[in-house]
Amino acid sequence: MEVQLAGSDLQIFNCFPVVVQLRPHLQQDTFVDRVQRQMQEGYQLAFIQAQAEVVAIAGFRMIENLSWGKILYVDDLVVSEQARSQGYGEQLLQWLMEYGKQQQCEQLHLDSGVQRFAAHRFYFRQRLTINSYHFAVQLASPD
Repeated sequence: MEVQLAGSDLQIFNCFPVVVQLRPHLQQDTFVDRVQRQMQEGYQLAFIQAQAEVVAIAGFRMIENLSWGKILYVDDLVVSEQARSQGYGEQLLQWLMEYGKQQQCEQLHLDSGVQRFAAHRFYFRQRLTINSYHFAVQLASPD
């Protein structure tokens, strides 16, 4: 299985059943439009398909800031519950690292909810480290 970048509405739509496992607040009827709006700002959606079904996704973007220079920032990374522990997460993360290198990114970054213990074990196995805290405050009521 190779990693693909979603370009069509159908490819984006087919990623929804996996994305919603990480982002349960998302609605299927607005998902494609929301992803396309983000794509206008540089967001990309990579996915792995097995037996004609999406099993893993990564939403990411390249950003540049004074702290880290040019980085590949992973917004979303999830493997379908039914496909976990089969190597798809590792394949996708390795692809992201290689893609970032090809785009002259200096680092790969991602945030992970403090409650996602299994994901953290996976990230540690992939040689990612915790190097900062991410703070947030709610400014408006969620959609």
